Amino acid sequence: MSAPLGFIGLGAMGGRMARRLLDARFALHGYNRTAAKAAELVRAGMTLVASPREVAEHAEAIFTMVTDDTALEAVTRGPQGILAGLRPGAILIEMSTVSPAVIHRLAADVAARGGALLDAPVSGSPATLEAGQLSFMVGGDPAVLDRARPFLLAIGPTITHVGPAGLAKSMKIAVNQGLAVQMLAFSEAVLLAEKAGVARERAVEVLLKSVVASPMVKYRGPFVLGMPAEAWFDVDMIQKDLQLALEMARSSGVTLPTVALTHELLIAARSLGLAKYDFAVVFDVIARLSGLPPSKKTPL
Repeated sequence: MSAPLGFIGLGAMGGRMARRLLDARFALHGYNRTAAKAAELVRAGMTLVASPREVAEHAEAIFTMVTDDTALEAVTRGPQGILAGLRPGAILIEMSTVSPAVIHRLAADVAARGGALLDAPVSGSPATLEAGQLSFMVGGDPAVLDRARPFLLAIGPTITHVGPAGLAKSMKIAVNQGLAVQMLAFSEAVLLAEKAGVARERAVEVLLKSVVASPMVKYRGPFVLGMPAEAWFDVDMIQKDLQLALEMARSSGVTLPTVALTHELLIAARSLGLAKYDFAVVFDVIARLSGLPPSKKTPL
């Protein structure tokens, strides 16, 4: 494609993704609700514009990475939204974790304007992204995916096509509910060992060398010793994803008892004033119930 790429939503993950596109020497126009957060990307060569519409007017492929359904509606619709500026033949690569129903409606509206939507959420964290190990699950037309493949590969090496637009969001929600449930199970294991007399640091070390150490546990497990100053994925965000999972479960007749329990414990974390920490802070809820000290934290 001769035109620049576009990127909307330059937060903890989006900003790092945009940087990888710049490092791969793609021209990039970007928009972020808080423009100051994009300053480093501007210094790296990104052109910052004033609205999502302006991004779409310049780009033949636009990435979106925003927080939820409401945020996606805000950047795609209205006189300053992506749809208002979408070029014929453009691709909207939607990476947020949002409702499949929202994606179905958006895909139809993009198609009505002569474009195509790829439903392309990711699996990974800032750590896996920076290590070049991020993976995409993609829904949409395989021919459109082939056109967008070079851009996706600049961000992460693994791309799995799962079917029509909307199915990748369903898959992403299924993945993310597992992250929270795994973190709860890991927290329980650490605290059970600690209560028996094993030092917390030693319990974490053993578990990270054991068969329970999934990739997520390996990079997030150490947070129970000390939470990061910048939340990778805070309590509010993971609860949004768990709520999406529970809604999917109700509509499809799937029982998710561990997701429901994890959701309730994260409500407790919010009531304790921990909502802005990484969701690994569910450890603190279990620690308090067990009469043990919480993780070490610096004020956010």
